[in-house]
Amino acid sequence: MRIGVHIVNFAFPGGTAAIGPTLAQAGQAAEAAGLDNVSVMDHYLQMEGMGLGEPDAPMLEGYTTLGFLAGQTSTVELQLLVTGVTYRHPGLLAKIVTTLDVLSGGRAVLGIGAAWYDREHAAYGVPFPALSERFERLEETLRVVRQMWSDETGPFEGRHYRLAETINSPQPVSRPHPPIMIGGMGEKKTLRLVAKYADACNLFAGPQAGPDLIKGKLDVLAAHCDREGADYGRIRKTITWTARLAPDAADSADFLRRMADFAAIGIDEVHVMPYGTDPVGYIESLGRHIVPTLHTL
Repeated sequence: MRIGVHIVNFAFPGGTAAIGPTLAQAGQAAEAAGLDNVSVMDHYLQMEGMGLGEPDAPMLEGYTTLGFLAGQTSTVELQLLVTGVTYRHPGLLAKIVTTLDVLSGGRAVLGIGAAWYDREHAAYGVPFPALSERFERLEETLRVVRQMWSDETGPFEGRHYRLAETINSPQPVSRPHPPIMIGGMGEKKTLRLVAKYADACNLFAGPQAGPDLIKGKLDVLAAHCDREGADYGRIRKTITWTARLAPDAADSADFLRRMADFAAIGIDEVHVMPYGTDPVGYIESLGRHIVPTLHTL
């Protein structure tokens, strides 16, 4: 099983001046620890209800942060977990992820979802349409991105997006394109889009969302793949572990037992979150207590 670290807290000791150096050290520590993926959130404001401070707590723009991390690392995948479809025009999004992929040597992943945090949309004046429209925009965005990552340079005509040309030069280093991961658990829309357009799904797991629940979601995904004529085995099955994990000897043993159960149902990647303010120490502990065993599952 692969492992990624999802950095969600930027309130580091030392204040704003410490954010850059701490993230650089975290990226380097992730590679030294043998991690496979480093991700950050795609939000304008810190999320409410996660115990990470109020919405005015530090939050970085996601793709700028990944570009910085690309210059500090050489092996880990880099992604947002996940991009909100409302935040960027799809043509620009394809260009941004392409740029990240080119400059990182083929390490970009496009994680994307339907967006949900209405407060930050209102705060920044970004339109926040109804959920049904956001899903329509998500599907069109996936079509635009895939067209831009192909030899097709002609127009795109959708209900919500119209592009006169889909020129994208240079094309990504990744072949056939950067992996597309869709985040979310919805059985009717989200998992159908995974089957039709994506290379990976990301599901939320934790003590209250165990292997039985996740297995049910994977069964739904497999059925969508059958209907879409897609290869279920090709899709990377990933989870974000929502519970707090202290990567010490005691917590790690329990976590690894849980991950063995998820691996048995087909999960091949987990993303964990350092909720505290020392991501470097957290990542180093992952390398000592979790990564070697997890990679054998």
